[in-house]
Amino acid sequence: MTSLEWRQGERMEVQAIFEKQRSFYLTGKTKEVSFRLESLLKLQHAIKRYEPDISTALKKDLHRSEFEAYLTEIGPLLDEIKYVSKHLKAWAKPKKVATPQVLLGSKSYVYPEPYGVTLIISPWNYPCNLALMPLVGAIAAGNCAVLKPSEWAPHTSRVIVQMIKGIFEDEYVAVIEGDVKTSQALLELPFDHIFFTGSVQVGKIIMEKAAKTLTPVTLELGGKSPAIIEKDANMELAARRISWGKWMNAGQTCVAPDYVLVHEERKEALLAQLKHEIERFYGDNPLISENYGHIVNERHFARLEKFLQDGEIAIGGKADPEHCVIEPTVLTGVSWEAPVMQEEIFGPILPVFTFAELDDALATIRKQDKPLALYFFSEDEKKQEKVIQALPFGGGCINDTIIHLGNPHLPFGGVGTSGLGHYHGKYSFDCFSHKKAIVKQTTQFDIPFRYPFKKNALNWLKKFYG
Repeated sequence: MTSLEWRQGERMEVQAIFEKQRSFYLTGKTKEVSFRLESLLKLQHAIKRYEPDISTALKKDLHRSEFEAYLTEIGPLLDEIKYVSKHLKAWAKPKKVATPQVLLGSKSYVYPEPYGVTLIISPWNYPCNLALMPLVGAIAAGNCAVLKPSEWAPHTSRVIVQMIKGIFEDEYVAVIEGDVKTSQALLELPFDHIFFTGSVQVGKIIMEKAAKTLTPVTLELGGKSPAIIEKDANMELAARRISWGKWMNAGQTCVAPDYVLVHEERKEALLAQLKHEIERFYGDNPLISENYGHIVNERHFARLEKFLQDGEIAIGGKADPEHCVIEPTVLTGVSWEAPVMQEEIFGPILPVFTFAELDDALATIRKQDKPLALYFFSEDEKKQEKVIQALPFGGGCINDTIIHLGNPHLPFGGVGTSGLGHYHGKYSFDCFSHKKAIVKQTTQFDIPFRYPFKKNALNWLKKFYG
């Protein structure tokens, strides 16, 4: 069989699954709240049952420890399902809203309606969480879904296939493995909604493809997320929490601190404390630590290794190409024009810059693209509020990093080049739902002044609208 013939066969398979899902969706089964809750319960039980397999796969793909696998992937998924299941009945009900006086006699409602057949394309850095977390929202909102996991985390992808096939039919939820050609074949189909997590570059391609069929998209992208450390910050906690957020998964996290701006009088204290925290987290030799992640593949390792030349190595800097590991590394003396500052690092390298006044730091960040996350460390509440109000960013924390993702009451998503749309908790339900506006009008009487044949209709209208 030639490559072309194989690709044509794959397209036919993808098309067949899409058509099956469209037919199943039209039966109305997925709209039943009881069916949605039952499906979420199946997914919850499957995640618990496959927990050892998920952890093992993540170890093989990213050298992720069992602790980190549960903290970043399994635990948040179970918590999300629990939260969504608890509130789903209330979310799915039509909501009565106010009706203006000019529509006297009528009642107004918002009906949340599923989009239909949805496509979820997930990345490799958190290959279980970022595939199944959107799926929770798709199921809760009443959709069918096709999952396309990343081929760069093959062991986790295989576990997801086995787990989903064990609980759902392809006509409802299907997992399709493959490379970029598979993604291209999927994007040719007229899905009712596309949810993508990944790079800005690929996000632009997704949006261009979706524009051809006017398909709504949610894009969870990334960018260079800064951490600002003011003069009055608790340096011990700031260093510990930045270390946790930055070097989790070897820095391969979309909301990891990408660089630090620290008050010039606290730079040396920060560097000393970061060195101490890295040793506490990963020991004297992080390259062999069981708690420290590896770079996903040789391609990304080579890209990151070049960044080590873009400044003075203050901490770390050692690399093991055989096992794709780079130590937690802090760079100083970095130019804003250096390659390491021209793209999201997405690795364990942390450039540190200084500032004299907070306004200087804010002005520097404003020159960059809008980040997915921002972290500010200070005890001054006025300065905290100033930073929140002064800068556009997706979300973030005061005196911590990353933990805003763990609150299902908060939306997660970017702004500008860092993303489009939000999810988590109720926002996931909304993400996969169309809000249908309905007015129910009375037949007991009719307001005549809206009709052109009514005498003095214009005067009546002006009274109502004025």
